[in-house]
Amino acid sequence: MIELTPTQQRLHLVSSISLVLLIVLCILWELVLAPLRPGGSWMVIKVLPLFAPLSGTLKKNVYTLQWASMFILLYFTEGVVRAWSDHGLSQILAGLEVVFSTTFFVCAIFFLRPYKQAAKNLASEAIRKAANPDAL
Repeated sequence: MIELTPTQQRLHLVSSISLVLLIVLCILWELVLAPLRPGGSWMVIKVLPLFAPLSGTLKKNVYTLQWASMFILLYFTEGVVRAWSDHGLSQILAGLEVVFSTTFFVCAIFFLRPYKQAAKNLASEAIRKAANPDAL
């Protein structure tokens, strides 16, 4: 197990906060602030998939953070499209969606960096041992 550095602790904190903020933003956006239809929109269901990585992210689960860092790009894409095509408050909210999803992505990637390096080192060691069985 890799011991977390203070930088990794901060990266985890920021990625967790950005995920929670993205969930709150999506709910408020589609129900209150700028729904597609007055009184709320069924678009609020877009927030449901964000609950899947929430628990694992809060628990610093490496596997969850790995797939969530790719999954979050769907929200980045939606934010970019809506920031480009919407107007008014919805355009600003889309910009916030881009900021929160990008923040999560970057922090998750840098949080996972030492784990990726450790996995590479372990694989290199296994290959080295397999290539030279007499050295055991």
